[in-house]
Amino acid sequence: MSAVTPRDTDPYEEDEGIGLLDLAVPLAERRWLLLVAPLLVAAAAFGLSHLLPKTYTARASMLPPQQQQSSAAAALGQLGALAGLAGGLGGGSALKSPADQYVALMQSTRVADRLIDRYDLMKVYDNEYRFQTRKELGSNTRITAGKKDGLITIEVDDEDPQRAAKIANDYIEELRGLNNQLALSEAQQRRVFFESELKSTRDKLTNAQQALEASGFAQGAIKAEPKAAAEVYARLRAELTAAEVKLQTMRRNLADATPEVQQQSTLVGALRGQVAALERNSETGGGSEYISKYREFKYQETLFELIARQYELARVDESREGALIQVVDTAAPPEYKSKPKRALIAAGGYAVALLALIAWVLTRHFWRQSAGDPETAAKLADLRRALGRR
Repeated sequence: MSAVTPRDTDPYEEDEGIGLLDLAVPLAERRWLLLVAPLLVAAAAFGLSHLLPKTYTARASMLPPQQQQSSAAAALGQLGALAGLAGGLGGGSALKSPADQYVALMQSTRVADRLIDRYDLMKVYDNEYRFQTRKELGSNTRITAGKKDGLITIEVDDEDPQRAAKIANDYIEELRGLNNQLALSEAQQRRVFFESELKSTRDKLTNAQQALEASGFAQGAIKAEPKAAAEVYARLRAELTAAEVKLQTMRRNLADATPEVQQQSTLVGALRGQVAALERNSETGGGSEYISKYREFKYQETLFELIARQYELARVDESREGALIQVVDTAAPPEYKSKPKRALIAAGGYAVALLALIAWVLTRHFWRQSAGDPETAAKLADLRRALGRR
């Protein structure tokens, strides 16, 4: 057998790297330093935390307003084609998550500025500019919408517990004000729409009544008039008006080639044909001027009654929605601070000091160990000379 020469040995066997024992030895030698020094740092951090201002967190929660369409949907179902008057209202602007919209409203600049002025927060936060105060108020406020329970939670941090509770509650009050001013809900949009239509129809009904009276209106003439035919004509005209309004609304969002628009166009054409047929039949009889004016009066009267009913339903739904901002928990002045968390600060100081000391002990140990190697010592000497030059 041939002898094993130094060249036949594995070069990696000579350098096994740094093992756990290599790390444990210097740490064991400095165990008292690693034990006592972090405790002193933790004690100092705990003591210094008493110098930090106390922060209190007030919390309020509420149920967001919900979209109510039950009474309106039932009434529209009974009124047939007049439902087209409300078609396109509310549905296109309904949000997937209404709570998210109300959270955004409470986080708006308008609400922030009102709270800043009310509590003089620029002076409280010691800021020169309003945008700085808005930013600080935003960082001190957390408004979230719960995914599971659906509640909106408002949390406000402040050095004054009374002011923290008042600001948290005022966020809800500001939301009430905005909700009453802005037509955000489906019922509010319907109310605004029908209110405008009601005024227009009232004027037309007045004009139709005056024209009918000018043509020789009398109670006996009304009784002689076939009311059934006039009421059918009035209902058809009302349905035609509703269908035309719905068609115009659909064309704002859909192309003319879509099936929905084509179907509505067909319905409008059919209603126009029926109305035209009734008008031709009435013209063949006598007293066409009086009959046409009477039919116009009945049409405006029928339309006014239907719109007035829808307007009242919208007002009822709107009042319901306004009442749906229900406070679950009113913010009360917190009894105990939320910040600073002194135990957490002390624990963090201990952890940081311990890690820093471990790194210092190991670095110092291996630096000295490397300095004992002639080649490394020569390099360190060159480094010192280079640093010593000016």
